[in-house]
Amino acid sequence: MDSVVSDVSSSGVSAVPDTDDELKSWQTDRSRAPIATKIIVAGGFGVGKTTFVRSVSEITPLETEAMMTRASEDTDDLTAVPDKVTTTVAMDFGRITLDDDLVLYLFGTPGQQRFWFMWDDLARGAIGAVVLADTRRLPDCFPALDYFESCGLPYVVAVNHFDGTESFDEPDVRDALTIPPDIPVMIMDARKPVTVVDSLLALVRHALESAPG
Repeated sequence: MDSVVSDVSSSGVSAVPDTDDELKSWQTDRSRAPIATKIIVAGGFGVGKTTFVRSVSEITPLETEAMMTRASEDTDDLTAVPDKVTTTVAMDFGRITLDDDLVLYLFGTPGQQRFWFMWDDLARGAIGAVVLADTRRLPDCFPALDYFESCGLPYVVAVNHFDGTESFDEPDVRDALTIPPDIPVMIMDARKPVTVVDSLLALVRHALESAPG
């Protein structure tokens, strides 16, 4: 898998096929099978998880978005995202083929505390997680960081930069979140596929480096 990651990084291959009907070589060769991996996309409420999955999925993503109601006003803080009108109530699901031999299945978790009971099931069998962070409300990603630290699942931190917000460098975010030096920290934009792919590749590399033996 190391060679797959390096090949994708250096070739600048497009993450999303031109059409949904385009077939890869491994799809028509019965003697070959891709390496299929499961990745979790986590983080606080309204941090961009659905956008992250949607921007690179080569299939129509499964989204469980529901309209927000007044019943959630006391628990869902909309201060930083006043225009948000929907929220994920189960999970997001997408797929991206990074090379003929590497297929990533992306599972986006719901961010609110009342849905955390689902995380154990979603994380089962995953090789790692991308934890999205918003610099306007960094504490919102602490539960996800604590969860993956406690269960020993490799993770990277992807800072989703929103329009009109102050930009921070990687060392500043690392210090603010007290992230260990071996954990990759990415500055990205969930709306831009190339930065999402960079974050996913960083996670795959980190997961490989963290694997025993």
